[in-house]
This record gives sequence, C-alpha cells and structure tokens, in this order.
Amino acid sequence: MARFLMVALVTLAMAGCASNVVTDYNSAVVFSDYSSWAFAPDAGNASFVSLDGNRIQSAVERELNNKTMNKVEASEADLLVHWRIMEEERLEQSGLGLGLGFGTGNFGWGLSSPPPVREVKEGKLVVELVDRNSEEVVWRAASRRYLNENQSPATRSKLVDEVVAEMFTKYPPDLK
Repeated sequence: MARFLMVALVTLAMAGCASNVVTDYNSAVVFSDYSSWAFAPDAGNASFVSLDGNRIQSAVERELNNKTMNKVEASEADLLVHWRIMEEERLEQSGLGLGLGFGTGNFGWGLSSPPPVREVKEGKLVVELVDRNSEEVVWRAASRRYLNENQSPATRSKLVDEVVAEMFTKYPPDLK
C-alpha cells in the first residue's frame, strides 16, 4: 500500500510540473534590444475585438508592462504582438455505455453500446512577437489549455490571465 501511495504522489508531482504552454524563439535574436511594443494591426484576425480578445489584450499588456516594455504606436514599436485563438474541434464522450451479457462457465455473450459522443469546439491561444523591421516572428508561445464554449466569463478571464502570465514567464528566453 505504501508503494502505491508513493507512486501516486510521484505521478501527481510530475503532472503538476508539466508546463501548460510551449514556447519557441529565434536564438540569434538579442532580446535585450527590444524595449517597445504594440499590437499588430491584424492581431486577433477579426474586424472587431471579441470579449476574449479584450481579455487577451489586457493580459498581454499587463505582462509586457511587468517586463518594463513600453507600449507605443505600431509604427514606432520594436515588437509587434500578434495573437490568435486557433479553433479546434474534438469529440468528447460523456456518460456511460450500457451493456448486457450472459454466460456459463468460461463462455458468455455480451452486447453493449458505446457512451454518447458530442462535438466540442475549443480554442488554443497563440501569441507571437514579431520584429517590426524584419517582419519575422522572434518569439512564439502556444497554450496547451483550451477555452471552450461551456466556460463562464469569470472562468474564461481567469484562464486567459493564467495562460498569458505563464507564457510571459518564458520571455525573454533564457539563452544560456
């Protein structure tokens, strides 16, 4: 029993250490050269900023201000922030399947139906920092956590804040 508890605790500890974001960056870039930023004109890829878009922009602005970077006009910025929510659809099983069986000895027959399946739309947040002069992405972060249509506004706000904060703990990247 003690061995089982130890394995369970180690598994939980390792799962807790798993990162919820994945980052990538251009290792040839000197990130200390960047001191100003602005949202890219096509950030969010929509003609209107959505409710989630406002949440994302507020969180990004807060995190970059914490990095002592100045928000300026796009024409004057060192970095342009481009973000988008990548929609994905997945199938989710809910409930239990039903089964019926009978048999004798070592032989039997069974019949079962699978659990009900429904389609769920989710959105994965991707944030990219683009060098304004070269127009190349120099840093990118993608969330492994998803916004979905069933979340309340408070839950969505909290999730966006947590994900964006975790993304920017990895900016600027450690180039050692």
